[in-house]
Amino acid sequence: MSTATVVGAGPNGLAAAVALATEGVTVTVLEAADEIGGGTRSSEAIVPGLLHDHCSAIHPMAVGSPFLNGLGLDRYGLTWRLPEIDCVHPLDDGSAGVLHRSVERTAAGLGRDGARWRWAFEGPVARYDALAEDIMRPLLRVPRHPITLARFGAPTVLPGSAFARYFRTPQARALFTGVAAHAFRPLHYPLTSAIGLGILTAGHRYGWAVAEGGSRAITGALAALLADLGGKIETGVRVESAAQLADSDVTLFDLDPASVARILGDRLPTRIAKAFRRFRRGPGAFKVDFAVEGGVPWTNPDAHRAGTVHLAGTHAELAATERDIHAGRMPERPFVLVGQQYLADPSRSVGDVHPVWSYAHVPHGYPGDATAAIIAQIERFAPGFRDRIIGLEVRSTTEIPARNANFAGGDIMTGAKDLRQLLFGPRITLSPYTLGLPGMYLCSAATPPGPGAHGMCGANAATLALEYLARSGRG
Repeated sequence: MSTATVVGAGPNGLAAAVALATEGVTVTVLEAADEIGGGTRSSEAIVPGLLHDHCSAIHPMAVGSPFLNGLGLDRYGLTWRLPEIDCVHPLDDGSAGVLHRSVERTAAGLGRDGARWRWAFEGPVARYDALAEDIMRPLLRVPRHPITLARFGAPTVLPGSAFARYFRTPQARALFTGVAAHAFRPLHYPLTSAIGLGILTAGHRYGWAVAEGGSRAITGALAALLADLGGKIETGVRVESAAQLADSDVTLFDLDPASVARILGDRLPTRIAKAFRRFRRGPGAFKVDFAVEGGVPWTNPDAHRAGTVHLAGTHAELAATERDIHAGRMPERPFVLVGQQYLADPSRSVGDVHPVWSYAHVPHGYPGDATAAIIAQIERFAPGFRDRIIGLEVRSTTEIPARNANFAGGDIMTGAKDLRQLLFGPRITLSPYTLGLPGMYLCSAATPPGPGAHGMCGANAATLALEYLARSGRG
């Protein structure tokens, strides 16, 4: 029987393990932390019973994941919940760009930009399931649905700021730009429309879902399925050298490329080792979780019903802050993302005390404290917020990687999503998961399709591992 070792028990490592175990491979997963989950962990950090997600929290890409959807994870306790409104981007005049799951309802709220929003999203949303078969894999290969991909892909090459100018109202421009800024890239760079268009299209198809009981429910369900398939997970095992790895038929790494280079050392081909050591990191996240009595007192009424609120002001202001952090400058008013997952999943709250999740975009490795800037940005759109805070927990750009080594410098994207790394992954190749060593693969969010709890990086790498096992006669 074939054997596999997976290093890292984040969503991609567990997805890879499940994909292998489903085909009869005996799998062992090694996790450095004392609990599984990587970026999908959740805990009660401030008030007993008040549940906060550590990192990944809102899941428009995961709820529609071609891999996760085929596993029947509802049998293992995974239940998706949707807020009444997916996302709101408020402006200083009290208005907002409001994102509903429905394209039509979103368009209806955007006034004279309604027809343009429909033009941009109706077609791709209707064909999203076919589209996902291509955009959730490496892009530089023969597509399964070339016409659908071409229709969707043409606008993605544009800078986010250029695509935003297609819209005429400040609300629509801000709404699009706020989602595009999830790329952690200056919005005047090419391809910064891609992540925004991908998230918006997936969200219009499936919604900006949260996992009931916290994001930990995603990896908890994967782990339970893996156990039923005979797989094994060992926590508290930090792999620091190749000598610690069992002599398995295949080995997959749910790690950042630099960590893989350190572990494999001289075994890794020189050209790959150099590429992994030169792997470019992106800006950081500075995270603050709040316990808030009575919720956030937003000025905009729709924000009270939204699972996600983007705080950045106009699209021009947001573009300026993203330029600053990319240049290593901390803006006075950073882009702040606020999660109100409890609106879709009330079990996360304790009475009238609610968990409010937030993080700001900051420079990579930012050494300062952004807590006051985050509170001020929330206060800007919700006067009186600070008076409702009864507790908070801060995770700086040094504390985030202390809990998850893949997020060096607070880079929760596992690498800069610039033109080269977005298309190819950590090195220029048509096979971003291979390591140049027989039976060894990279399966982290450093590979396509990138960050999220969708598990597709792991599933894609596992497909190659299974093909290798079949070719080598070990399958």
